[in-house]
Parts: sequence; structure tokens; C-alpha cells
Amino acid sequence: MKNDTLRPQDLFWRVRIFDALSFPSVIIDLEKSVVGANKKFYDTYKLTPEDILGKKCYHSFLYKNTPCKSQDCPISRVIENKEAHSYTLKRQYKWEERVFSPIFDDHQEVAYVLSSIRDITRTKSLESQLIGVKEFITRVIYSSASAIVAADRSGRIELMNSVAKELFGAYNGGEGSITHTEQLYPPGKAKEIMRMLRDEKIGGRGKLIIPKTTIVNAKGEEVEVEMSAAIIYDENGNESATMAIYNDLKDKIKVEKELKKTQKQLAQSEKMASLGQLAAGVAHEINNPLTGVLFYASLLLERPDLDDDAKADLTYIVEDANRCKNIVKSLLVYSRSTDSNKRIVHINEIVDQSLKLVRDQKKFRNIQVRRFLDDEMMLIHADVSKLNQVIINLIINAADVMKGNGKISLSTYRDKPNKKVFLEVKDTGEGIPRENLSKIFDPFFTTKEVGKSTGLGLSIVYGIIEEHGGRISVKETGTKGTTFIIEFPMYVPSEDGPHFCDPPGSA
Repeated sequence: MKNDTLRPQDLFWRVRIFDALSFPSVIIDLEKSVVGANKKFYDTYKLTPEDILGKKCYHSFLYKNTPCKSQDCPISRVIENKEAHSYTLKRQYKWEERVFSPIFDDHQEVAYVLSSIRDITRTKSLESQLIGVKEFITRVIYSSASAIVAADRSGRIELMNSVAKELFGAYNGGEGSITHTEQLYPPGKAKEIMRMLRDEKIGGRGKLIIPKTTIVNAKGEEVEVEMSAAIIYDENGNESATMAIYNDLKDKIKVEKELKKTQKQLAQSEKMASLGQLAAGVAHEINNPLTGVLFYASLLLERPDLDDDAKADLTYIVEDANRCKNIVKSLLVYSRSTDSNKRIVHINEIVDQSLKLVRDQKKFRNIQVRRFLDDEMMLIHADVSKLNQVIINLIINAADVMKGNGKISLSTYRDKPNKKVFLEVKDTGEGIPRENLSKIFDPFFTTKEVGKSTGLGLSIVYGIIEEHGGRISVKETGTKGTTFIIEFPMYVPSEDGPHFCDPPGSA
């Protein structure tokens, strides 16, 4: 409608509409003077028309006597661009949003500028609280000891905390980075996890806890982790994102292995202790009648009137009785009732002496024995003759499993910080079957034919090592050979007298 045909009632309604605006508002002309204000403006700022009309905008709104620089003036921008413009301003403890909108004439040129002032203090306060909460949540996420990953609906990773970046070996957005959830798992695993998340029968809608699963890092290495995952829903119940928390099980698995190893050693020690009590009683009960058998059989052999058949039978009796006597003597190792003659000795000295005592040259004709003995001081408190028996037993066993052809390596070294001395005996045989690993130190266990072995060799070795406060175990075994490792407490001389570093739980 043309201005020259504007009816009084039209003007009346426009004034009423202007006064009905819920925000304090003023009208500014092109000279940047205030030419009108609504009722809300007068009521809010306790002003009269005389206080505001005809005054410059910068005086009324910016509370200063000098005009704005043209490039900073929102009114100039509105006039030039013919578009609304706004900015926020803080006045003491209040925040205001000032919105400037063009009022056009009949030629679509800016004739006036409408300026509205909105109190956004509460909005700013809520925004500040929201930012604070967001920053707090961010700090919680990035301070977490667990790896946390969040992704959008399509699986694109939106967040990885520092622990997750370290666990997966990639930094989000960096070169060679992990950017999608499918890269976190072996092929097909990500889809399987999503299927489980949506299955209410597995963990409940949108929730899933997996005590042990496998992830893949940036190098393609598989890592065992504990995982909990969840689907994030929007206000309408639609899936909007997913998140997962991971805990590396490496340390836990290591502790579990050590615990199982300790439990196994404890069970073996209890077994040996029980056998020791049995052996002491058996040795006492058998030795007396066995001595009688040997004595009378030997007397009969001296009779001149015996025929050859009788002599042969008596010879077998004496041989078998002596064999029984040796077995009884071996059993006494478990009861620790045999005499012990311990002294301070270098472990290399024991190894050298043991090798000199190996007399079966035929068995070792095609076997190469190598020594890798550390030159460091490695003193232990030991019964040399008993440890000779240990080493010789291990060497002969190694020769047997290699069928007289291969290499046997003996290595010594120490762990000075933990005060341990180690001896390793390695062969190039076919290894120990997995099903036999838990039984090799059991008394009377043997894989040899009946009559070829008593099955006491390794169990006696175990008993002797335990008597010395040490430990023996299979370090590794496979098609390329087996390595036995023996651990001894190191003898450490001190000014206050001898000092022995016994392992926890040793006898």
C-alpha cells in the first residue's frame, strides 16, 4: 500500500502492533537518530519520549558520545546489505541480544531500521552451564583409565580418548589413522557386535558387556580386551550413535598366567611333600627285608654246589634287589632325609664338573654340547653332588629325546636386581607333547617302554631344586626343541654375614 494512501486506521494498527512487541524496540532513521520506541522499551528502561526521541543511537544503545566506526556499525550494515544483523552485548551482569532489521519503503530501499533488545541472560547462563557440563564430561572421558570410542550411526568415529588412541595405535584424523569402527575389529566382528547390541536377549536393548574379545590395532595386531558397548538413542528412541569402553587384558592375562604357574608349582610342591612322607615310610619298611634278600641271595651264590641255572636265577634276584635298593635311595630325595653338604659355589663350576662326569661317550658321540656361561659372579648355596645329579639327568634326557644326534646348550646368567641365578638346558629334540607338560615332574611318569626307565628322573630333579629353594620349569618346547630353566636364589656376601635371596614361598 502506498504511503500517500495510508489510512488513519492503518497507522493506528501499525502503532498498536509496534507497541505489542514483547521486546523493547526502537525505530532509527538513516541519520542514526531514534525516531520511535515501543511501550515495552519505555517500561523496561524507565524512560520517556523526551529521553530518547531525536537522540543518536550510539548514545542510547552504546552509552557513548561518539559514533561507531562504519565497518563496525550494525545499522550501517543493515542499510548497506538490506539484511538483518545482530550482536550480543554484556552490560554488568546482564546479556543482551540486539537485533537490527530493515524497514523498506515502496521502492524496496531501507527507510528505517528496527532495533529490538532481547534479554538473553538466562539463555547465556544455561549455555554457560551446558558448556561447563560438556567440558566436565570431556575431562572425564579424556581422564579415564579405560579406552573410550564413540561413533555416529554410520560408524564414523567421532571421539577417541588418549587411552583409546594408544590402545589402537592411531590418532583420529592423523595419517594412517583409524576413522571407522570396522577398523577396530577383525573382519565381520563390528557387525556381529551391533547385532548383539540390538538383541534384547543378549544384554538388554542397546547394552552389551563382553568379558573377553579381540580388537585390531593400526598395525593389524590382535589385542585381547574387556569391552562394554552401548547404543545412544535420541529423544524419539532412534539410534543416533554408539560408544564402547575397552580395557586391555594384557596385564590381567599376565597375572592370570603367573597365578596359574604359582598354583601349579604349589600343587607340585604339595604332591612332593606328600610323596616325601610316603617315601620315608616306604624306605624304612622296605630297606630291612631288601637287605635280607640281598644278603641271603649273595650267600647262596657263593655255594660251590649250585648248578648254572640256579646261579643265573640268583644273579637275577641280586640285580633286581639292587635295582629296588636304588629306587628306594632315589625316593629318599623326596623326604629330604638324605644327607646334604651345601657350600657357596659358582654355578659355572657345577656345570663344568657335571659335564666331566658324563661318561656315556657312546650316547654323546654325535651330540654337540655347547656352553654359554656368563662371566659374572653367580654364587649359590648348593650341594654340588646333588646339582651334578640334576644337570647330568637333564643332559642324558636331552640326549635320549634327540636319539643321540643334535645339540645341547647350557647357559647361565643372572638377574642382579632380583638376585636370581639362572641355568638353562636346551636340546634340539622334537619337544614335549602338550598333554604331557603337566605330568613330566610327576613320580613314575615316563614315556619310555616298561623296564627302560623308573620315571623318577625329572621328579628327583624337581625335589633337589626345591630343596635348594629354587624352581624348575619348561621355558619353551616345540618341534625345534625344549628348554628347561632353573632358577636359584643368589648368594650375596655382605658385611653383616651371609645373605640368601630366597624366592617367596620357597622352603
